Amino acid sequence: MLALTAAPGRPGNVELREVPEPHAREHQALVEVRAVSLNRGEVRRLPEMRDGELTGWDLAGVVARAAPDGSGPRAGTRVVGVLGAGAWAQLAAVDTEMLAALPDGVSDEQAATLPVAGLTALKALDIIGPVLGRRVLVTGASGGVGRFAVQLAKLAGAHVSAVSASPERARGLRELGADEILRALEPDGEEFHAIVEGVGGASLGAAMQRVGAFGTVVSFASSDPAPVQFPARSFFARAPGACLRGLFLFAELQRGRSGARDLGRLAALVADARLDCSIDHVGSWREAAQAIDALMARRIAGKAVLALD
Repeated sequence: MLALTAAPGRPGNVELREVPEPHAREHQALVEVRAVSLNRGEVRRLPEMRDGELTGWDLAGVVARAAPDGSGPRAGTRVVGVLGAGAWAQLAAVDTEMLAALPDGVSDEQAATLPVAGLTALKALDIIGPVLGRRVLVTGASGGVGRFAVQLAKLAGAHVSAVSASPERARGLRELGADEILRALEPDGEEFHAIVEGVGGASLGAAMQRVGAFGTVVSFASSDPAPVQFPARSFFARAPGACLRGLFLFAELQRGRSGARDLGRLAALVADARLDCSIDHVGSWREAAQAIDALMARRIAGKAVLALD
């Protein structure tokens, strides 16, 4: 079969190659992949990976062979799934706990955006808890996770503030539910009940100074590797009970065994036209290098999807 593998030094640090087909275990379905989406986390790792190593987290496709243990969707079912590596291939072996059937009306391209970005946003808000009538801030709001977080927080009844440094990349955020758009998160200003933080560095330091008493900051990524600084003494006095939670999606999914259920929740919202997948690029996986370069150069606002033609 063909797979898009790591190829350090090549354009985009990837190359389409022939590789052995995966062997599905008892609890895994063999999926014929039709579309995948790109995430900064997996793309950023490519230069350090072994040449020829399989990668890819998000996929949408059709079950070619159901799991031998009888779990999960049957053969012929359209599905969306997430796995630690191997999604960028014509066939993928996926744990049935991480695989959900797709409702009618949800395209492969839409479905492929949901696993990492959609689940990260959903898990962040699950950690935060009820936000009805609360003020929620989303940093990095123009990215894939950010756009899902803005929508899910708004659907839950929050007043949503979105941070995006680029007016061009911030396009569409108000239509998705942002009540206000900020160019940067400053340490001083109004407090928020919850902050979904995906930038790190100075942004995370500022978030710790803007969260309110008994509020929550959920940190899920760190594109800024600078050390995080904030005045700890004033934080304890100003925001008693506030907490910082780190979110690593794959550990969260393994702990809660909730991948299939939560992917189903997201897919149902898309089917009901209540959740927009914010697809900014759709192209062939044969042109993955161009999409990867655009993503890392922040020329894509939202999600980039590759179709396996």
